[in-house]
Amino acid sequence: MTASQTAEITGLYRYPIKGLTPEALLRVPLRSGQTLPADRRYAIENGPSGFDPEAPEWKPKIQFLMLARNERLASLDSRFEDATNRLTIRKDGQIVASGDLETAAGRAAIEAYFTENFQPELKGPPKVLSGRDHSFSDVARKVVSIINLNSVRAIEAMLGGTAVDPLRFRANLYVDGWPAWSELDLVGQTLAIGQARLKVAKRIVRCPATNVDPVTAKRDLEIPPTLSRHLGHMDCGIYAEVVADGEIGVGDAVAVEEPTLV
Repeated sequence: MTASQTAEITGLYRYPIKGLTPEALLRVPLRSGQTLPADRRYAIENGPSGFDPEAPEWKPKIQFLMLARNERLASLDSRFEDATNRLTIRKDGQIVASGDLETAAGRAAIEAYFTENFQPELKGPPKVLSGRDHSFSDVARKVVSIINLNSVRAIEAMLGGTAVDPLRFRANLYVDGWPAWSELDLVGQTLAIGQARLKVAKRIVRCPATNVDPVTAKRDLEIPPTLSRHLGHMDCGIYAEVVADGEIGVGDAVAVEEPTLV
């Protein structure tokens, strides 16, 4: 990809609770060294993990309820309210749990729902975890995940024309305009979105979570094996770290910044 090739943000999402519903955004401020505001702010511990809210440290996703193993999570519709810290969970259109995640009573209400309804998946009592500004990311750094929609279209072709909902990839930014797979060559380069700057840190190795349909909650595709057969790897998408503040939004251009010559 040349530096002159730009893409456009067509979708912008955050995931306040790891494994639960993506929330669409129109515009959002980015801050250096941070995720999207409230992205992966909470997680639901699946059995004791040793996580200490007073001294938060990264833990592997296997310690939490997550789509890679718990596809039924996709059947829930959750919404988080920043002003009140309230999480509301609906199932088949009906509210099944609600609570302020910054209070013991609110967390208990959410935990009670998972205790009652997710027994086959539980390794111990489910517990809502928060680490203040900690991010329960799949990687041990604060990142923004980016998916190139042309790469998703290439996967559809690999699957014989089967439609692939881009939300399977649970990205923060969905961009259109780059050639398929060209984003994988951007590691180490800097992306410019308005005043914001993001340095591409690594490629994303896909896990079985992408096999789960985000609408039906069915595990109906085999995306990582398909990638491996066709490309020799299971990478799709990139992680980037915010290195300069700025507001970004749907419709904004994403440019590859020309390297500074010394």
